Amino acid sequence: MAFWKLCWATGCTSFGTGVFTTAVPLLAVSLSPDPRHVAVVSAAAYLPWLLLSLPIGALLDRGDRLRLMWRAQAVQAAVVTSLGLLTASGHLTLPVLALAAFALGCGDVVVGNGTQAVVPDFVAPHRLHRANSTQQAVTTIGQQFAGPPLGSALFAVAAVLPFGVHAAALGASAALLASSPRATRPIPARVAMTDGLRWLASHRLLRTLALLLGANTFAGQLANSTLVLLATGALHLDATGYGLLLTAAALGSVLAATTTPRLLRRFGPTPVLVTALALNAATFAGIAVSPNATVLAALLAGTGFLTTTWTVVTVGLRQQLVPAALLGRVTSSYRALGWGLMPLGALAGGLVAHELGLRARYLIAAAVRLAALLLALPVVRRQDT
Repeated sequence: MAFWKLCWATGCTSFGTGVFTTAVPLLAVSLSPDPRHVAVVSAAAYLPWLLLSLPIGALLDRGDRLRLMWRAQAVQAAVVTSLGLLTASGHLTLPVLALAAFALGCGDVVVGNGTQAVVPDFVAPHRLHRANSTQQAVTTIGQQFAGPPLGSALFAVAAVLPFGVHAAALGASAALLASSPRATRPIPARVAMTDGLRWLASHRLLRTLALLLGANTFAGQLANSTLVLLATGALHLDATGYGLLLTAAALGSVLAATTTPRLLRRFGPTPVLVTALALNAATFAGIAVSPNATVLAALLAGTGFLTTTWTVVTVGLRQQLVPAALLGRVTSSYRALGWGLMPLGALAGGLVAHELGLRARYLIAAAVRLAALLLALPVVRRQDT
């Protein structure tokens, strides 16, 4: 029961996020068409993963994880409501939008790390891969499949509407988390912020996967932070077309969430992981030369499938290998390393798009991902996972 409440809360959050994050780049473009300015908003949303992930991990291990999560979402709902009021009154500026993106990103660090840390409290170890696949499917359906078309359609009617939907979704998720039963787990007498980082540094496989994730998310943001400009500029899509383009990535992600457990049973984690990373680099190279929106949509579906596969495998490994008392801090340390470079990737993407064009970003991102995989491959292949 507790796990399914968590899934419903994740669904509400993801749906609201899908509506909101589709509208934000469209709103940013309406305030400034400069790719560097659009990239700043994206970078601000991910900067908290670099600055706050470690201290939040300590808080998650020290106290009630669900309570921290629902309170963070209540604050996020207030921020989104304020942003909607500014949009409706015509007083929204690009710096304010970037500041709000940063504030919402702070809440995302709490909820994102907390969700991954709390799943093992409600699920038996042998069911973790299936539970993570379910969570990933729920996240994808809301954030990439159902939310984006509605967000772009609402934005086309009135720019303020996506903010109202997102605030309501956050409120519903917070209510579900607040009413969820708590699992009993040992609370360590001493909780040091750096314990998770030290434990991660001592584990060769997870340390390598965290660094590999960092390279991949840097490349992903370098490529995708200004995707809205490629879609609406080079390919001449309107707001609705942009939302449907994002839905294509969601289709691949949903398919991966349903098939990854079977792939793991048949081939094992390491072959699935390596294949997903190699093919993902190839799809990024393909996006660089995509001639039209149809081909781009197909390639985005491929990246959605491969990224979700990677996520399910690595989250399950981390939940199985990390001691329960350290899971919040290790998860936060892992994601600080893995997501901390995302704001730099977003800024780099804006600069590359400005200097070399919108498509060059994907070729550079593909090269970064392939190089990172080749460097990590000896460690990943030696592990008996």
